[in-house]
Amino acid sequence: MTSPPAPPRPRAQRKQDTLARLGADVDAWVATAGGTGGTPYLVPLSFLWDGETLLLATPAQSPTGRNMGASGRVRIAVGPTRDVVLIEGAAEPLSTAELPAQTLDAFAAKTGFDPREEAGFRYYRVRPERIQAWREVEELAERDLMSGGRWLV
Repeated sequence: MTSPPAPPRPRAQRKQDTLARLGADVDAWVATAGGTGGTPYLVPLSFLWDGETLLLATPAQSPTGRNMGASGRVRIAVGPTRDVVLIEGAAEPLSTAELPAQTLDAFAAKTGFDPREEAGFRYYRVRPERIQAWREVEELAERDLMSGGRWLV
């Protein structure tokens, strides 16, 4: 016998849950694509959430690094499929010298990986423009939590 689905969470609760997930989770699926009509590319990457942006690191010459550098666009999925947070945003490439040491240290501490120790890695700051979150079909109607870079709740 299957339990009935939980009632949909109000948007304010979903925002709280989303912020908690972004602060606690370490890894996400990151999707990018090359120029017009480019092939989509999906990889798992670790991230650091600073309360407003996500910081990613990947080799600058990887498909993901090249795509983010060329298009500046990215989609990120955090969490399991039945409690997902989807983020669309603008990716800004940054060198190690452009980031404060405390941010780089925080990234390394959270992810267990320090890109400063690897050749060819570049950081990318992702500024969310759209954030959606839902668990089940009952939450699809109000899944948009951010639009145009502004929280809706």
